[in-house]
Amino acid sequence: MYVAVAGNIGAGKSTLTRLLSERFLLDPVFEAVDENPYLADFYRDMARYAFHSQMFFLAARLRQHLAQVNPGDRVIQDRTVYEDAAVFARQLFESGVMDARDWSSYQTMYDAVQRALRPPDLLVYLRASLPTLRLHIEQRGRAFEQRIEDGYLERLGALYEEFLEGYDLSPVVVVDADRFDVLHREADRESVFATLERQGLATPVVR
Repeated sequence: MYVAVAGNIGAGKSTLTRLLSERFLLDPVFEAVDENPYLADFYRDMARYAFHSQMFFLAARLRQHLAQVNPGDRVIQDRTVYEDAAVFARQLFESGVMDARDWSSYQTMYDAVQRALRPPDLLVYLRASLPTLRLHIEQRGRAFEQRIEDGYLERLGALYEEFLEGYDLSPVVVVDADRFDVLHREADRESVFATLERQGLATPVVR
């Protein structure tokens, strides 16, 4: 079983990944945000560091897949390589931040990489409005994220919706992050768990 958790910056992916890993005994694979040496520079100067940052995430995702996801029996991943390409890198290109040469190079590498990756058995998408994203970003306190513009988050959100419309690798469960506070409200947590159980996610029987 390979579960992937998708969503915008600040949607609550890491929190939900951790909770689901504990509830359903899944091995968590978290996004390598703090390992990216370009990320703070990227938010300061997107045009200069867009390609570098996206290539780092692509390489990190490949490393995670080959070491943990592909051979994993029960694994859950915080953000997928598909979002990296279809949402984040695409937004940078369409907004003119990443030029056509870098976009083409990125796409060539992505097309090669994604062929080697195991697709999810279930995708959980956290849909969140701008106020919810802002609240979560403020709460976790990463200094470089405080500079993210509202327009950037909104453009990412729109691309996420397009990504979902074309996604056909696995069943999708959409969780309304504005409505369900899985971190602070047990009833919300249990409701999300029950929804996922109806999609076939279950805790293994330990003998």
